Amino acid sequence: MGDDASGINELGKPPEQVIGIDLGGSAIKVGRFTHDGHCVEFLSTPTPQPSTPEAVLDKILAAIATVDPHQQAGAIGIGTPGPADVNGRIARVAINLSGWHDVPLADWVEAKTGLPTILANDANCAGLGEAWLGAGRFFRDLIVITLGTGVGGAIILNGKLFTGHHGTAGELGLITLNPDGPECNSGNRGSLEQYVSVPAIRRRTGLDPQELGQLALAGDSQALEFWQSYGHDLGAGLASLVYVLTPEAIIIGGGVSASADFFLPTVQAELERRVLPSSRAGLQLLTAELGNQAGMVGAAQLAFQRDSAIYLDKN
Repeated sequence: MGDDASGINELGKPPEQVIGIDLGGSAIKVGRFTHDGHCVEFLSTPTPQPSTPEAVLDKILAAIATVDPHQQAGAIGIGTPGPADVNGRIARVAINLSGWHDVPLADWVEAKTGLPTILANDANCAGLGEAWLGAGRFFRDLIVITLGTGVGGAIILNGKLFTGHHGTAGELGLITLNPDGPECNSGNRGSLEQYVSVPAIRRRTGLDPQELGQLALAGDSQALEFWQSYGHDLGAGLASLVYVLTPEAIIIGGGVSASADFFLPTVQAELERRVLPSSRAGLQLLTAELGNQAGMVGAAQLAFQRDSAIYLDKN
């Protein structure tokens, strides 16, 4: 499949299509995309159980063959549920997958397909997807934060994913909100995640976010009061990020964002109260648009960006 692992076709130009893969604990989403973001083919297939690296590799290769039977793609991007190394070659760990530790997944896929392959954390891919085709498509510098079982996110600077010199930057949910707050699995105390994730909401209220959203929709005063408190906490955490990064936009996604109508006004007010106007000039606060397709879309864009870099280096 493909001419070689260089990512350059016979005309010396980057390929017109790539494959984006979102590797999850329950499903693997695979799409073949053109440069303008059109998904030519799509497949969602169950993640094998047990989800050993070898079993997952076989499933990925079969899915690639299905979505690209005529071998039109020239590069592959993969989002994994855990950190990748700075070069996008190795899945260090993969949450909810069996036996994953320092798996050279990019090398494996390249060896089998002949296509240049790159990995990134799935939250980073989701952020890149929103930046490319979602709510962040009109901006060059933005923060994407996902509010779910954990609090993940991505930093996009000048249209590119920023992951730092170790590949681990952008752990937005682990910043400190309260130095004396609840313990976090990261070793921190009072991280933003301990106040705005799904488990944090359950701990604080005894209810799931969906239930609280339904109650708020029905006008329940306690639910409405909770979402205001939630907005204060989220806004305080985002204020720190705004001061450091001064983004054009903040995109909020994840399951909790379904109740955004009840907390975003408070987040906006908190940002206006805490952040100097010079650091938030023109700042847009938006909800994500791509849903559970964001990771796959972002993985495709990751492949395009890597491949374009190779092309520029060779020319």
